[in-house]
Amino acid sequence: MKAEYYKYILEFKRPSGTSRGVLHEKETFVLEISENGKKGMGECAIFRGLSFDDRPDYEEKLQWLCRNIDQDSEFLKEELKEFPSIWIGYEQAVLNLKHGDNLYFPSEFTQGISSVTINGLIWMGNIQYMEEQIQDKLDKGFHCIKLKIGVDWKSEHEILQKLREKFSKEKLELRVDANGGFSTEEAKVVLQQLADLEIHSIEQPIKAGNWADMAVLCAETPTPIALDEELIGVTDRSEKEKLLKTIKPQYIILKPSLIGGFTGSDEWIALAEKQKIGWWITSALESNLGLNAIAQYTFTKKNPMPQGLGTGSLFVNNLESSLELNNELLWFKVIREN
Repeated sequence: MKAEYYKYILEFKRPSGTSRGVLHEKETFVLEISENGKKGMGECAIFRGLSFDDRPDYEEKLQWLCRNIDQDSEFLKEELKEFPSIWIGYEQAVLNLKHGDNLYFPSEFTQGISSVTINGLIWMGNIQYMEEQIQDKLDKGFHCIKLKIGVDWKSEHEILQKLREKFSKEKLELRVDANGGFSTEEAKVVLQQLADLEIHSIEQPIKAGNWADMAVLCAETPTPIALDEELIGVTDRSEKEKLLKTIKPQYIILKPSLIGGFTGSDEWIALAEKQKIGWWITSALESNLGLNAIAQYTFTKKNPMPQGLGTGSLFVNNLESSLELNNELLWFKVIREN
């Protein structure tokens, strides 16, 4: 088996705002493995500033993987434990080598029979820009919208109030993602304000790593809390279990590229379900290559909640897509022969 990789820079159509700053471009790596004339492709979707594996020796590790591609997968998994985005690229490439075409997890989804329901994501910006995005999602038929918050809460709160005045929680599910943008004291106030508006959940109200504070918030919150960044960098099963038992969140958010790929996500799901903690899956600004694999994986998990998958529409120079969006339903493009 042979392996090689190349870097690809994705350029945003419009700078996208989060509480950590504005994104103009997104670096990613494509891993290709070949054997007996067949090829498998995967994406090592590092997320600079957020990924656990955003390290100076990242490409060095990619080169190491290419040299050691014939090694046992369990050995590689252990070696790549601190490089989750490289591990998921390997997982994808091996699955693609096995199944061919643009397949990773063959199912009714890849046959074009079933779809995945997703939420509409609203990026931060001025009120006008956020309202334009919201109207666009509503026009497209979304029943679940997620807003990035935590930069200008007064304005963001006003937008949520306006939305709730127009649409009841039965007609529109509203989720918010703070990306750790609030202090613990601010979060207590915000959680009540969100409850008053019947908001479905808030992702990561305070910065990751504050287990004690987060546990208090989760125990007392009137609005369900979902852990997101909190999961990044927690690689041992026993530590994952300890985190969930200590904090007792209402939900966890799974970004496969950041938390150990598909095997890492499977482990988190099993531990969460054991403790009756809800979960859903989101993408993390992957190109269409990684997004396709994650969408296929997501379908196999059979979670009926709207999932947080992207649509590949954020970038001007994305790779060719295997997915298409119809209203709030993400479908796999099936080329049918006449």
